[in-house]
Amino acid sequence: MKEIIEVLNEVKEGIDYANEKHLVSDGLITSFDLVMLISLLNEKFDIEITVVDVIPENFESVETIEALVNKLK
Repeated sequence: MKEIIEVLNEVKEGIDYANEKHLVSDGLITSFDLVMLISLLNEKFDIEITVVDVIPENFESVETIEALVNKLK
């Protein structure tokens, strides 16, 4: 979880990622942020997030992002 929060902070600082549960639906993360986030996650965790995986539900919180990363490892 800590590594994912570090990546999220590289994309956009100033958000309480540990407690926020609606990053996409509340507009805290924009589509541009998602592109950057996906690129960083792919690089850091040596995974490939594909178009099929790019749905809001996969990026709503640290927990959902972590579940996606673990699924793709």
